[in-house]
Amino acid sequence: MIELVRVLLVGDHHVGKSTIITSLIKEAFVANRVTDENTYLQTARPENKDQLEAEIRKADVICIVYAVNDEDSFNRVPEFWLPYIRKLGRNVPVVLVGNKIDLRGSDITNESLEAQITPIMNEFKEVETCVECSAKQPLNVSEVFYFAQKAVLHPTAPLYDSREHTLKPACIDALRRIFRLCDLDKNGALDDEEINEFQAKCFGSPLQRQELESVKLVVKEADPNGVTELGLTEIGFLYLHTLFIQRGRLETTWTVLRQFGYGNDLSLREDYLWPPLSTFIILVPLECSVELSSDGYQFFTDLFQTFDQDKDGALKSVELDTLFSTSPGIPWLSSGFPETTITNESNSVTLQGFLAQWSMTTLLDYKTTLAYLAYLGYNGDTTTALKITKPRKTDRKRGKIQRAVFSCYVFGATGSGKTSLLKAFINRQFNEIYVGTEKPYNVVNSIEIGGAEKYLVESLFVPYQMQEFGANYETEILQNKKKLESCDVICFVYDSGDVNSFAHVANLRSRFNLGTIPCVFIATKSDQDLVPQKHDIQPDAYCRQEGLIVPVSVSVKDNVMADVFHRIVEVAMEPYVFCLPFF
Repeated sequence: MIELVRVLLVGDHHVGKSTIITSLIKEAFVANRVTDENTYLQTARPENKDQLEAEIRKADVICIVYAVNDEDSFNRVPEFWLPYIRKLGRNVPVVLVGNKIDLRGSDITNESLEAQITPIMNEFKEVETCVECSAKQPLNVSEVFYFAQKAVLHPTAPLYDSREHTLKPACIDALRRIFRLCDLDKNGALDDEEINEFQAKCFGSPLQRQELESVKLVVKEADPNGVTELGLTEIGFLYLHTLFIQRGRLETTWTVLRQFGYGNDLSLREDYLWPPLSTFIILVPLECSVELSSDGYQFFTDLFQTFDQDKDGALKSVELDTLFSTSPGIPWLSSGFPETTITNESNSVTLQGFLAQWSMTTLLDYKTTLAYLAYLGYNGDTTTALKITKPRKTDRKRGKIQRAVFSCYVFGATGSGKTSLLKAFINRQFNEIYVGTEKPYNVVNSIEIGGAEKYLVESLFVPYQMQEFGANYETEILQNKKKLESCDVICFVYDSGDVNSFAHVANLRSRFNLGTIPCVFIATKSDQDLVPQKHDIQPDAYCRQEGLIVPVSVSVKDNVMADVFHRIVEVAMEPYVFCLPFF
């Protein structure tokens, strides 16, 4: 919202620009309509071209003043002033002001005003309205500045096409999004309760029963499809706002739009999508991470259940598309979703997978989660859906990590089984055909941990994210201090049937001095013959020497993987128990 409105008065000589401002200041009731705390008034003389152009470039709204008794000053409005302002590249609202109506005598009303102004407004869309006044009497002077302020705070141009008498596409899109967010039961109509929730959110109080019925009657008389037995439809909702605008009540529509985060350009404001993190530190402190709070998990749980229309416990493609219809779209498609999370046999995303996916998003890029909380209709301050964890070093010194979401980096030689391990984590079927990893690959799931109260608060699960890096990315990641600081546990994968496989990961750990990060060694392909590793010391002895748990042997083919992932989480949670002290 603009805190200071700069109003500029321009016009030919002797039309009364300065007199209008003087009259405004002297009016006894001016404080009720315009105050000098939020309005800056300025005139500019036509002969001082530099000052005139400087003031035009600074103005939020321009009042072009003409004298009603001087036809030349009126003709100069479309012939000179409006083209001149356009030439300077200013796209601000304009209010036409006809001064000196006292010179008409006792009959000050101009019955032909609409006919005179309509051609100008049709040609110059920036013209919001025309007000006639008398600075001498004074009469309608405060109205001049009321409409000037209104043109800035509640502009017509972004919302309404005055020539076609219709809402503009961007306005329709915004209002449709708002309607869908307010349609809490997703049945395509706003019932009385939903209307009053909307009314209370935007205007602070519900409608009385008689007012509700009156509104619906007005809509139904204009368009029978605007109201059904279920309530006010989207058609009716759009009609109401068209009616408000046509009747000059633009502040009503703008109040709604701004309450739902829209700026004057009808895009969602940055402060709405990414509000200052209030109790948070704007930049997450070093070695801290961001997680969903219990309120955040509850919001996404409720959202899932609302859009699971067939109540089968999973979101199919069409349900996901509907859920994300008030946003730019599903945020994870570029990463291979839904193949990166838990789905049912029909490849529909389960609640477990949905919550885990948001846990990963919040861990890796909490600003995306913040924006989507706004897009999807989180009620209240979106930052309350997030929380910042304690620094990893602090928790590790205490011997137990006080967080709910863990990041695990997975490293290993080519062909060691990293991708198969990650796919097993999200219950994907093992594929005998080998396909090398060409880019970072993320999967996400949750693991139930009993006896830990903090995890029960978060929804009985510990959301847990694993990230694999192909050989081409290993060095890049391991040399990136910031990336390593965001890692809770490293999973070193080696092929127990490949003599060179263990040396690769052991050398990585030594070369990049990774001894301060909790880690787990996993020996894959345990269903095959075990071979001695070509390394100075064999894996079991290496781990004992380093104060680590001995390697966990697994076979993805056997599909008995739960213990492996529990162990990884346990090491991330309590590194002191499973490893030597780090500091």
